Amino acid sequence: MSFEPDEDQQELVALVRGLLNQRADSAANRRALESAERFDVGLWRLLCEEIGIAGMAIPEDFGGAGFTLREAQLVLEEIGYSLAPSPYLGSVAIAAQAILATGDVDAAARLLPGIAEGSSSAALAWAAPDGRFAPDRVDLRAEDGDGWRLSGTCGFVLDGALADVLLVIAQTREGPRLFEVLDPEDVIREDTPTMDQTLRLGRLSFDEVPARPLGTADPAMWETVRALALTAISAVQAGTASRALEETVAYAKQRVQFGRAIGSFQAIKHRLADMHVQVEVARTASRAASDALAEGAVDRFELAAIAKATASDALEHVAAEMIQLHGGIAITWEHDAHLVFKRAHSLGQLFGTAREERERAGSWALASR
Repeated sequence: MSFEPDEDQQELVALVRGLLNQRADSAANRRALESAERFDVGLWRLLCEEIGIAGMAIPEDFGGAGFTLREAQLVLEEIGYSLAPSPYLGSVAIAAQAILATGDVDAAARLLPGIAEGSSSAALAWAAPDGRFAPDRVDLRAEDGDGWRLSGTCGFVLDGALADVLLVIAQTREGPRLFEVLDPEDVIREDTPTMDQTLRLGRLSFDEVPARPLGTADPAMWETVRALALTAISAVQAGTASRALEETVAYAKQRVQFGRAIGSFQAIKHRLADMHVQVEVARTASRAASDALAEGAVDRFELAAIAKATASDALEHVAAEMIQLHGGIAITWEHDAHLVFKRAHSLGQLFGTAREERERAGSWALASR
């Protein structure tokens, strides 16, 4: 089975990459990181208005473009490739898809149009105290008295400091449920220092904050939310790994040692070839998981776990090799190698490590042999 983009998807990739090449070079990304929002608001507006990336995987009934997760996957790869800080991962690929996963039509009709056009952003508070995706262990409680109210704390919230739509996984007597915060101003938000400056994480604190539930207390929904998040993260990882590979190959052709380009040495060739294999496997695994989710395949949850594990391992390996093969220049602040390295380790932890995801999919993988 081929996971290569078709003609229309290739055009989408070219449009997104062209705009990112113009507006998200190394200098522009660093300026964005120093801004109050920590991303380029103007670039985000262009991507939403001219290409419509925020509505890619949102149905037309809710203000979206009515495409599928496949197109969103390609956009995430390009965002990963560019290293540009962006609310796309947290707002569109995770939070908006969580709203759709609840099956709550009223909530989708109320919240998704703004997200789809990029005029509003959403964040999902999902993490247990140890930073793992475990809805039955989150430190947020929801009590239903005179309306639902939330109390507790949650960390590791992607873009939680700025989002104007806050979604929260909280404990109820019936089990964990997804809630929408009625007024985000009631929530105390704190920025969390991160290794990867292109990811903005926040800690949210609630003290009897009014909220409304979305959907029902359906335990099966959480596996869908997890799989969507793992697949989206794997796409960013695959894109970033591709960027690291291309820059390292280009450097190996230019850097001269002992009178020859270092890329002509057999040892370097082998290492570059290993990097290429890792990148291709990561991209294929990520796209396979995206296709499985788009089609509702029976093995979609396992494929999502494998995609995250594969892409995490690939990006960590490629990032380390990028630094080794670039030599001294790679450990300077001016070079982007450190951004790739930091992203590798940060995304490798988000929603589950490679080891955890392999263990999750291990029994399925053995049974399918």
